[in-house]
Amino acid sequence: MFLIRNTTTWIIGLTIFGGVLVTHAMTGPTSSSPATPADAISELMAGNTRYVEGRAESHNLPAARAGLAEGQAPFASIIRCADSRVSPEIVFDQPLGELFVCAVAGNVPTPEIIASLEYGVAVLGCKAIVVMGHSSCGAVSAALENRDDTSVLPGSLPALIDQIVVPCAETADLDAPDALDKAIACNAHEGIGRLLNGSEVIAKAVKDGTLCVVSGVQDLKTGRFTLLK
Repeated sequence: MFLIRNTTTWIIGLTIFGGVLVTHAMTGPTSSSPATPADAISELMAGNTRYVEGRAESHNLPAARAGLAEGQAPFASIIRCADSRVSPEIVFDQPLGELFVCAVAGNVPTPEIIASLEYGVAVLGCKAIVVMGHSSCGAVSAALENRDDTSVLPGSLPALIDQIVVPCAETADLDAPDALDKAIACNAHEGIGRLLNGSEVIAKAVKDGTLCVVSGVQDLKTGRFTLLK
């Protein structure tokens, strides 16, 4: 059972979540929360513009902690790379409680990540999922450098990096100066298909028009996030 408490109201519902009947209390959007998937993406991009231009508005003041402890109602979910230089709350200029963030090296939608995002959609009511790649990604670089034999990588890395090698690294032109950039964009974009094919919950929400799934790449030097077409 998932129970989400709102300081002002309780909305009790039943959701088929990953094939399991889940009873939950779900928070509704605030008056300022994006109302549609398109609004959610617009707010993220507007926040990124503020961040890039040095006009960030978000604050996480001590006075807000009590409200955050009572519950959450994020408007968007983000799959980010585990890279220490990537922080969606900062890059999209959002305070705590607005983004449901999942991190894994290479921003790959693993089964655990997909399950977490299903929770964000089915229980928390997220209206957008963003697969967030970034420049100079070490995981994608490892996929390119070891595409012929990922078994040389330590520990459990081969299982993760193999998901980037196919299809974004095995056919890449390693001599091209933009090989890494193209592979990073490819890897982020491939995440959309993996989410839709790997989750009935996410696919249905997209079909119903209550959710959008997009991908993009953050340039670490400028901070700018660019949506991929």
